[in-house]
Amino acid sequence: MIEVVRTIEHRMGKYAEITLETCAYAGTGNVLMIQKMLHICAEHPVEETSTTTNSTNTGTNGTTNGITGGAGSGGGLGQGFGGLNLNASLAAAAGGNTSASTTTPATTVQDYTAYQYQAVAVIGIALTTVGEDIGTEMCLRTFDHLLHYGGLPVKRVVPLALGLLYVSNPEYSVVDQLSRLSHDGDAHVAQSAIFALGIVSAGSNNSRIAGLLRQLAEFYVKEANHLFVVRIAQGLNAMGKGLLTLNAFHSDRLLMNGASIAGVLTVLHACIDMQGTLLDKFHYLLYFLVPSMNPRFIATLNEDLELSPTSVRVGQAVETVGQAGRPRTITGFQTNTTPVLLGYKDRAELATPDMESLTSVIEGFVLVKNTPGDEEEKH
Repeated sequence: MIEVVRTIEHRMGKYAEITLETCAYAGTGNVLMIQKMLHICAEHPVEETSTTTNSTNTGTNGTTNGITGGAGSGGGLGQGFGGLNLNASLAAAAGGNTSASTTTPATTVQDYTAYQYQAVAVIGIALTTVGEDIGTEMCLRTFDHLLHYGGLPVKRVVPLALGLLYVSNPEYSVVDQLSRLSHDGDAHVAQSAIFALGIVSAGSNNSRIAGLLRQLAEFYVKEANHLFVVRIAQGLNAMGKGLLTLNAFHSDRLLMNGASIAGVLTVLHACIDMQGTLLDKFHYLLYFLVPSMNPRFIATLNEDLELSPTSVRVGQAVETVGQAGRPRTITGFQTNTTPVLLGYKDRAELATPDMESLTSVIEGFVLVKNTPGDEEEKH
């Protein structure tokens, strides 16, 4: 498939090639793929400069023609002394008739649209490491370097990549960094950071991010495009009144839902050129987030699919791989009665011995049944 895409001669062919390659390695944590994407991000746009020559005629006396037209000393003087045009200065002082030509560099022209494939590479780094705690921490340092040393097409997409790494997971450090980037001088970087704040807080009703978005709405009150993105981020923060999530991982964050990650990825690709998509006539692309929306609560149902309120313990998940016996899978738990909300790193277990879950993972809608007479000890 990649070989077929490589036959496309249009500049979007490389964009499509990197998109296809990064999607194939989504959630794998492949280090070689990350290194390959970093090499692509290290390419800097080539500056195209053109020079313009301005000719001026001064004076009417021809006595200085020998000075200005001299192939020896006159030419040498004109090129020396830090680029000062001494020939033209001497001719003007003598009042001679000479043609003085000055060469000035024109405005630098850079076609950043030709380097949009770098934006896909940045998103590809986040897509490869998403769902892996160690890889996510390493990516944060990598993105910090890209912000400092990367080209403009790379910097504009780093906030979106941070949003993909922390979908519906408002970590303090990431929110702080996105808050700083939301006041960046480049409009594209600021808009991407504001939208990423919405992705990071999607469905969480996070009060800190809600406060930041209110401040941004006041700050960009005269910027229509920025204000529109702020409103979208506010809507994502309050998505489903705090009962939904865009997180693509389920079963204790072990398995990835391909359709869910594809929905978020489609919107992020649209945000690479936000001026021509969401801020233009294609705002309906936000509907691609719908396949990613999942309930983030626990509701227990009996065998007749009727709501059955059950006591559950909800706490921070603990890694129990390799531990002997039956260690506790949660810590710092609180006992609640379903339905109950689950945070990004929370895990739940039944608190009553007379109820048994028909699934090994307690999240979403869970089927439970009564086990009367079963007096197992609570573990």
